[in-house]
Amino acid sequence: MQTEKHIAIVGIGATEFSKNSRRSEMQLACEAALAALQDAGIQGAQVDGMATLSMDNNWEIDVHRQIGGQQLNFFARTQYGGGGSIGPFAHACSAIQTGQCETVVIFRGMNERSGLRFGGGQIMNMNALNPDMIHFSHYFPCGFMTPAGWIALAARRYMHEYGATSEDFGRIAVSFRDFASTNPKAFFYERPITLAHHQASRVIADPLRLFDCCQESDGAVAFVLTSAARARDLDTEPVWIASVAQRALPTSRQVTPFYGDSITHFSEFDAMADELYRCADISPADIDLACLYDHFTSAVLPQLESFGFCARGEAKDFVKDGHISRGGKLPVNTHGGQIGEAYIHGLNGMAEAVRQLRGSSVNQLPGADHALVTAGPGVPTGAAILRRAAA
Repeated sequence: MQTEKHIAIVGIGATEFSKNSRRSEMQLACEAALAALQDAGIQGAQVDGMATLSMDNNWEIDVHRQIGGQQLNFFARTQYGGGGSIGPFAHACSAIQTGQCETVVIFRGMNERSGLRFGGGQIMNMNALNPDMIHFSHYFPCGFMTPAGWIALAARRYMHEYGATSEDFGRIAVSFRDFASTNPKAFFYERPITLAHHQASRVIADPLRLFDCCQESDGAVAFVLTSAARARDLDTEPVWIASVAQRALPTSRQVTPFYGDSITHFSEFDAMADELYRCADISPADIDLACLYDHFTSAVLPQLESFGFCARGEAKDFVKDGHISRGGKLPVNTHGGQIGEAYIHGLNGMAEAVRQLRGSSVNQLPGADHALVTAGPGVPTGAAILRRAAA
């Protein structure tokens, strides 16, 4: 979907990121939403659209009421968690472009450390009739029941086919923790690691080590999207959504994409990349930074390949040459990512992309014009390209 000059992100907000928020997910969502509205200079009564993910426990109509909303003309949620993190932006763009509403708040509030811990296999507590549970029933009896285990299977195959090593994964973790170490909002602020630290960390699901895994976090992130007409009347600098896409294939499953011809890359990203660039009228060479979904370090490599930054199997060398790190030609996750900042189903990555294009990131890149943001790979997923407002 091409949206540039039609839809703008005009507000971002977030709570602190912690391991124990000591408040409800509703309170977290409302705090982030109100912060985003304040950032945009918009009152809650002006919000007529709401969107989130299906895994969010806060209903759109309830958050809308709590932030002072009056009439809700559009509300939607995208299936999944991380895989659905771009979906609300696609839905909001469609709703605004078709005149269903003018201003949409997107939110994600979660206590996924002090509450349900997805990484601990607690997904088995879901309703037994949930379609994902029916799918997972093929794996759970074998003890194959955590995201780390599922991604580890694909990571091992990637290593086999392309010669990647645990150290290649480690370089990604080191880079993201480096960015987090200078980000006061990051949980791992002032706590960088070395490759030696990574290699000494315990194995979680072979070949993935502790520092290959994202965090479990409590917190919330929210955004305000609005039409070009309203954006021009606001004091905040808009960031344009140049293009946005979602994609699912017959082989798509929730973090268990084991049914296609290959498990070493993400077919959903392969199927959307060209369209995403075409709609934004740019090429991979025009992307100044990327916020790639990093639930595990091994998942970053095939994303670099799917979106054309290097050829298939060459991402390990791209990373080794320092291109995704501080000072590289394609800095990735300059906020620290879900490895270093927090795991909020990727919404904090979108917030960092907005900050970079506004010029307000703590790890600001000079002259950033375009950013790529991806949703969770290995799931029905999505991606977006953001563009800086013209001077």
